[in-house]
Amino acid sequence: MAHRGFSLEGLENTMVAFEGAVELGYRYVETDVHATRDGVVVAFHDHSLDRLTDRVGRIPDLSWREVSRARIGARPQPVPQLEELLGAWPDLRVNIDIKSPGAILPLARVIERTRAHDRVCIASFSDQRRREGLMRLTRPVVTSAGQTTAARFRAAAALPPLVRTPVVARVLAGVDGLQVPVRRSGVEVVTPTTVEAAQEVGAFVHVWTVNEVPEMVRLLDLGVDGIVTDRADLLKEVLQARGEWLG
Repeated sequence: MAHRGFSLEGLENTMVAFEGAVELGYRYVETDVHATRDGVVVAFHDHSLDRLTDRVGRIPDLSWREVSRARIGARPQPVPQLEELLGAWPDLRVNIDIKSPGAILPLARVIERTRAHDRVCIASFSDQRRREGLMRLTRPVVTSAGQTTAARFRAAAALPPLVRTPVVARVLAGVDGLQVPVRRSGVEVVTPTTVEAAQEVGAFVHVWTVNEVPEMVRLLDLGVDGIVTDRADLLKEVLQARGEWLG
């Protein structure tokens, strides 16, 4: 999965980056969303424009007109609306990380308006934010666990095998899978045990953000279902070499 699209020029979460991923043959991209003061959903990671653009200000405090004037990178690119991304490639699957509470309702409206239910995965570090987003949709969508559920899963996965499966199933009820880092606070999150525990109850395991080839290979050998990467070019080469590229 192409993390914020694919760009070696620092043009993350721009239409140029998403196009770069599509041109490589990717069918899945990841993005983040915030909503402007007037309810426009933008594909942008940070809460403010300060780090990535030539403008400053918190996105929830700015109108779309103000945000639309910002430019990203040395090859200046505008901040895209999520609806623009969904409309540009109707078959593209989009993993959407809800970054702020104010984006929940506007995001639901975009998904409903574009009828994108079958090609989005809703994610958030906040389980509450994720659940609130799902409640506002008229049809189910794929969703992944937030941090609290992921922590509960790790505890359940450590149980003896005979009792593990039903506990893991209860913990992951209501989500389709996990999107987790390789390790958190020095503790390994993605291990043979955690991958097996998730998959035996039908949950996928996606790992972020993996940019080194040896680590990609190691995780694929573990049997993870997906890798989220800034180096979509390298991941494609790895998958092609293994005969696993599906682009």
